[in-house]
Formats: sequence, structure tokens, C-alpha cells
Amino acid sequence: MSDTTQKLRLGALVALVVGSMVGGGIFSLPQNMAASADVGAILIGWGITAVGMLTLAFVFQTLANRKPNLDGGVYAYAKAGFGDYMGFSSAWGYWISAWLGNVGYFVLLFSTLGYFFPIFGEGNTPAAIIGASVVLWAVHFLVLRGIKEAAFINLVTTVAKIVPLFLFILICLFAFKLDIFTADIWGSMNPDLGSVMNQVRNMMLVTVWVFIGIEGASIFSARAEKRSDVGKATIIGFVTVLLLLVLVNVLSLGIMTQPELAKLQNPSMAAVLEHVVGHWGAVLISVGLIISLVGALLSWVLLCAEILFAAAKDHTMPEFLRRENANHVPANALWLTNAMVQVFLIVTLFSASTYLSLIYLATSMILVPYFWSAAYALLLPIRGETYEQDGRDRNKDLAIAGVALVYAVWLLYAGGVKYLLLSALLYAPGAILFAKAKHELGQPIFTNVEKLIFAAVVIGALVAAYSLYDGFLTL
Repeated sequence: MSDTTQKLRLGALVALVVGSMVGGGIFSLPQNMAASADVGAILIGWGITAVGMLTLAFVFQTLANRKPNLDGGVYAYAKAGFGDYMGFSSAWGYWISAWLGNVGYFVLLFSTLGYFFPIFGEGNTPAAIIGASVVLWAVHFLVLRGIKEAAFINLVTTVAKIVPLFLFILICLFAFKLDIFTADIWGSMNPDLGSVMNQVRNMMLVTVWVFIGIEGASIFSARAEKRSDVGKATIIGFVTVLLLLVLVNVLSLGIMTQPELAKLQNPSMAAVLEHVVGHWGAVLISVGLIISLVGALLSWVLLCAEILFAAAKDHTMPEFLRRENANHVPANALWLTNAMVQVFLIVTLFSASTYLSLIYLATSMILVPYFWSAAYALLLPIRGETYEQDGRDRNKDLAIAGVALVYAVWLLYAGGVKYLLLSALLYAPGAILFAKAKHELGQPIFTNVEKLIFAAVVIGALVAAYSLYDGFLTL
């Protein structure tokens, strides 16, 4: 890690944040949001999301500056504040969320290619899975050549995929019709949407999904050329992506009505632009999405390996995940990650609903790491830790972390019991790796408090397993 040739500059860190967040979600945003809410609720939802996610962005910026010795972002903060098992659980949950999201990206990538080559169908045909597997292992061996090289390619793809998004926004600005936008602001003509509160709640997992990656720079904090760039990259990336997301979503509502948008096939941005300019608009967005997904896959493969490696470096994950190759790439963590992606790609052959299920499950898995990061940021000013000389900053950071924590709890509520239970089912088996790491250190596995927490996770997992078997829960 001392090799300065592998250090990442501000531009590369911003590209990792933007590249992680701008994946497939933004290209499906018009339909995904319209499926659960109309204009009024969508605007309220974006308001809540903007404030909540901005406070989370500030949380990651503050923690990067005040705790520069903590590498690995969400994992390290949970461990420092709440002990080894919480730290492990954050790393484990984040890792699962990241590679589950990658499986979803592969399905969406080949579903989009199916627009040009029908053999790929909806992204889960045998030809699509073979194609996805080839791309997966191509990315794998590219990353093995070096983090900095992969980050540079990510920078190029990030720039390339922003261009069609700007074109979409520009064209829709001129085509926007206020009478379409204001036709049914609160969705009263569509009783299936429910109350405004329900609409806001139902769109929340979608807004979290499109913002996952906001912590990207903090995950790579150990590889940053300047530590101060980590916080800057987080805020710059957040503001850029927020503007893109809100403009794409809101402008679409002035092009087509909510019921029309809700019926579109994804990537729905393609259909919206086709509605305005004709067939070439759909082709432009489809090509942009393909570039975007390849870049996002690269970002998330890097993030997956890095979170396991960071946790293994300080003995919270087993020792075998600590091995780097000659290019300073965590090779074993990379092999384990992409092996899991490959297994779940094969699973998509047998489950038509896997894509959307993966997206929601991936989102719910990351809520717990976000919660612990916000809680740790609140803990520091409460204790006065690192605030010995600056009381004013202490009050400001206390307020910001408090809002971020409330937002994290709201997200857990919005996700619903179903995804909390399914998350417990995925969190529980991770204890095997945690136990192995503790055994290597010759330490007891759990403290007394951690035993209670693990017991709650196991109970949740058992309830989820029985509910799946009984048909009460479905994937």
C-alpha cells in the first residue's frame, strides 16, 4: 500500500463515487418512480432524500477528516464505534449488497443489449448468462492488473456515460409540458397508488438504490493520494448525481403522464426520449446505459474486493482475504466476490423475478452499514472525541449526524419487515467467517452484548427461512 504509483487522485475518487452511483438505476428511474408515486409525492420524496443523503454525505466527509486512521469507510466506522461484530456485519452486509447489485447490473446490461440482439431477451436467457459471464471475468482480470489502471478506465466510462444523460436533460427541458406535469399532482385519479404518505414510503428504496455508492471514496481512503480528497470527492459526487437524478425524474413527468410512465419497459429513459425525438433517442440512451453499466460494474467490483480486504487487514475477516498480488490488488477477495456473482448469474436462469428482487435486497443490505456510520458520527460529538478545540463544529456535526441517523431509521422502516427478515437470512451465515477470524487471533468469538445481537439475527433468519418455505415471504 506504500506504492505511490497506485494512489488515487481527487478526479479518480470523484469518478469512483459518481461511477458507483450512476449505474443502471438512473436509466430506469422514470418508470421505477412512477410505478409507486405521482408528481407531488415524488417531489416530497426527493426533498427527504436530498436532505437525508446530504447529511450522510457530510457524515462520510466528517469521519474521513476526523478519523483519518480508519481505512475502509462504513466497515471501520461501525467497528470503531460498536465493536468487532458490528464492524464485521457492516463489511459483510456492504459486500453482499455490492455483489448482489452487480448481478442486477449484468441482467440489466444484457436486457438492454436484447434491444439490439433478441437472443439476449430480458437478460436471463442462456445466451445472456454466457455473455455476462464473459464480461464478468474480463473485468475480473482487468482489475487484477491494478487498482489505478481500473480506476482510470472507470474515469473514462464515467465521462462517457454522463454525455447521454446531459443530452436527455437538455432535450426534455425544451419538450417539457406543464399541463402534463400538473395533470394529477397527488395521484388522486389512481387509487392504486394509495395516500401521499404511502407513495413517499414506497419510492424510498428506489431513491436509496440510485444513491448507493455515496460512500465509494471513503472505502478507498487508504489508497487516496491526499486524505482530504476523500471528503471532497464524496460531496462533489453527491451534488452532481443528485442534480442528474432529480432532473431526469422530474422532466420525464412533464413529457408523459404518471400512468404512461408506470407502464414503460426499462430502461424507461429510452422510451421517454423516443417519445420526444423518435427511434434514435432510444438508441442513444441504450448505448449510454451499456457504457454506464460497464463502468458501474468496474466500480463495484473494486468496492467489493476493497471492503473484504480492509476488514481482513485488521483481522475482522479471515487472513486469506488479506492477500494482495504483485499489483497491490486484493486477489483472494476478488476471486471470492466474482465467484458469488457467477453463482447468482446462473440462478437468474431459473428465476424470472430475480432482477427486481436483487435490487431491493441489495438496497436493504446496505441500510445497516449506513445506520452504523451515522450512529458513529453521532457518538463522536456526544463524547467530545476529536472536538477538544472546536466546540462550534461539535454542535454542527451533532445536528448533521442526528438528522442522518433519523434518515437511516426512516429507510429501515420504509424498506419494510420483509427485507429486514431477508437481510437477517443473509447476515446470519457470515458469522462463520467472523468465527474463523477470531479463531486465528485466539480470541473468544462474541462478547456478551454481541451474543444477544447475534441471537436476534439468527431468530430473524429462522423466521425468514420458515416464511420463505411457508410462502408468507417471497423473493
